[in-house]
Amino acid sequence: MCRWLSILLFAGAAALVTRDAAAGDWLRVAQRLGGGGVDFTPHGTQPGLAYPLYSPDDCAACHGVASTSPTDPTLRYRPHAAWAGSMMANAMRDPLFMAALDVANHDVPGVGDFCLRCHTSNGWYAGHVVKQGFGLPDNDVTLGAAACLLEGSYDAPDGYSDYSGLTCHFCHRNMAQGPGGAAMPGNGAAWLDDSDCNGAGEPCRRGPYTYAAPQPPHAWAYSPLHTQSAMCGQCHDVTSPDTGSGPLKTLRLADGTDTGVPFPIERTYSEWQRSAFADVANGQTCQSCHMPMSDDPAATACSSPGFHSGPGVVAVHSFVGGNTWIPGVLKGEYSDTSGVAGSWGGIGREASLDQTIEWARQLLQQAATLQATITQLSEPGASTAGNIELQVKVTNHSGHKLPSGYSEGRRAWLNVRVYDRNGTLVGESAPYDPATALLTRDAQARVYEVLQGIWNHRGTGACDTTDAADRPMFHFALGDCIAKDNRIPPLGFRPATVADPQGYEVRPVGATYPETAPGSGILVNHDLVPYQFSLPAGAPGPFTVQARLYYQTASREYVEFLRREAQDHAFQGENQLCAAGPGRPYVVGPKDRTRGEYLYQLWNNAANDPQQPGYGKSPPEVIAFDNAISNDDRIFRSGFEAAGP
Repeated sequence: MCRWLSILLFAGAAALVTRDAAAGDWLRVAQRLGGGGVDFTPHGTQPGLAYPLYSPDDCAACHGVASTSPTDPTLRYRPHAAWAGSMMANAMRDPLFMAALDVANHDVPGVGDFCLRCHTSNGWYAGHVVKQGFGLPDNDVTLGAAACLLEGSYDAPDGYSDYSGLTCHFCHRNMAQGPGGAAMPGNGAAWLDDSDCNGAGEPCRRGPYTYAAPQPPHAWAYSPLHTQSAMCGQCHDVTSPDTGSGPLKTLRLADGTDTGVPFPIERTYSEWQRSAFADVANGQTCQSCHMPMSDDPAATACSSPGFHSGPGVVAVHSFVGGNTWIPGVLKGEYSDTSGVAGSWGGIGREASLDQTIEWARQLLQQAATLQATITQLSEPGASTAGNIELQVKVTNHSGHKLPSGYSEGRRAWLNVRVYDRNGTLVGESAPYDPATALLTRDAQARVYEVLQGIWNHRGTGACDTTDAADRPMFHFALGDCIAKDNRIPPLGFRPATVADPQGYEVRPVGATYPETAPGSGILVNHDLVPYQFSLPAGAPGPFTVQARLYYQTASREYVEFLRREAQDHAFQGENQLCAAGPGRPYVVGPKDRTRGEYLYQLWNNAANDPQQPGYGKSPPEVIAFDNAISNDDRIFRSGFEAAGP
């Protein structure tokens, strides 16, 4: 649908309700309950915009690829083409998120409104979740919070769908501050420009550029916010929701002490803020890594000549992290559904999804380095065992903890192997079986993760991360304690601030990272991991140590938990759950299965399963590797320090 037609269709609705930008109106919107008695999203711009958000398809006409060829060079730098394959663009199609959404809504009815705000900007602001906007009745909280009232479908083109994730127009209407008060960091509490821009009949497109001549074919305004990490922090700091009477959950310490601090669910932006990367003179923004400038001499942001172009000018809207699994799932499930009766036909974007996977691997390989050093060796004899001791240094080069972001199921780990001269494996720590997705946690295994739990859930007087049957549990909305956070800090990481003097929101838990100097308050950005292996009698040297650092998007334990919750609590299949929603029943996606079961089948099934193909068990990706040989000059050699961001 063209953007002018969108304006005409919504003009009548906009006229029915007075929506001026006065603080009183915004405040009244924010204070209204979203259904179910609790407003989980009281801050920032609310649904019921005077100027509805445009579809990404409207932007693609100028900012998309020049052709449909997968080798089209514009795929690498045009904003829409790069964005289309990202998890940002596909946040509402992510089956992992949808399965977790059901668990969150079961744990805290209606809390899905809080989750969906950062996953469907067009759907949320159009009033297709819980809130319909000022002056209009609220939606059914059960249906809205479960994403049952969204328009379109998983495989629908963005112009007809609320499944378009975080959209172009949403980001480019962001303002640092709105009429209702100061900017609210985190939880998606963004302020959107919802006013007429210089008589253009629409809000300004905000971004980090100015234009002399020629002028863009739409209203625009220079925005310093879009050059700052704070732009990303709006969704990449997640805190237990503000219910109006206080946070839903507050942080408890290991002994049960309630700190009164709203529970810090995700802290990627705060981790960056407290690192050397946030240094104004010498640091790097989120955009530096996740929206790098194109080095292509032919780079252009749009198809019209005369605008910003060339190397170092056009920001690539790649938005990649470490997720290589879900983009492959989306390509297989939703790119081409033309063979499914009653479907929308598919979202296409195969080349963009492939590109995202490639970019994610490249970014992962920049995130860390390893240094393996053999520190002691006792050669085995013909009838006596030997011993080898070594150290692996893992240095974090990212601008946040390694790993960061969504805590549930996401992890990195060191796999260390020792081979003799004949290539026989004589020792291993943290072996992983790709057939079963089981990671063996031996006594020496180093797994980097954050485990959030529910304090005293099992009557243990501790932060419990397992249920009554001792099975791992991941309750995003109910967490109130942190049992473990041994993720590696970024360079220059200072957990304590004036606002958070104990560093409760970001400090390591169950792990110790020393200060760079006594009393500096700054933690090192590396981990030194010792290992010791017994060498069997008769094993011939020299011995080779192989160290590998792996990253995984979703663990077996997490996928099984999401399915188990759906089974144990008799969740409905998606089409049954959403029977009253528009466009139902869907003919793609979970359909009559629960979202947890659908995810499990995507993870577990064989690729050639005729009923539901699988896409691998979230295959781990190698971040970094290093080898050491027992007769190499690296024996007894110390590691190196990180030089800078």
